Amino acid sequence: MDRSRPLPSRRRILKGAALAAVPYALLPDTQAGAQTQAVDYPSAEWQPASTSNYTASNRPSTYPLAYVIIHVTQETYSSTLSIFQNPQKKVSAHYLVRSADGHVAQCVREADVAWHAGNWDYNTRSIGIEHEGWVDQPAWFTDALYEQSARLTAAVCTKYGLPKDRAHIIGHYEVPGTDHTDPGPNWDWTRYIRMVNFA
Repeated sequence: MDRSRPLPSRRRILKGAALAAVPYALLPDTQAGAQTQAVDYPSAEWQPASTSNYTASNRPSTYPLAYVIIHVTQETYSSTLSIFQNPQKKVSAHYLVRSADGHVAQCVREADVAWHAGNWDYNTRSIGIEHEGWVDQPAWFTDALYEQSARLTAAVCTKYGLPKDRAHIIGHYEVPGTDHTDPGPNWDWTRYIRMVNFA
């Protein structure tokens, strides 16, 4: 037995045992000093995508922004977050809007390139916003979803100097080379663009 290191004192052992007996609720939270990632949109909750699902960047310095691309998930809110957080899926969007209440999650920083459009050029020059729902089920496009999404899109357009029009706020189906149809024929573009402009 190696006796070169001194054995812990009885006092130290007792202090350790006493600490172990203290209920966890009385101990300071180990995360108390840790900061969660700041969001780009103040109303959003940070729900980070896997770093395997987007490209770190420094936009708009590296790539000027020209578009907001509107998507519909074809999944539930929680399933979409799980997909973005799965490193094997190779997909993400900057934001996700929940149908029931319009809650906004930010999954990728605006400075980074989310993999949402299926076209690298458009990915580099856009902010992708996913909306919970299905293209053929318009009941998912609630007033709350439209209202909160329109506020988010308006904020993005203002921040990056994008006109609040259909040339700069586009659907995924309008991205060259895509085989996607979202947000689909049930998405009310007239209402949405009007709401963006009045947000």
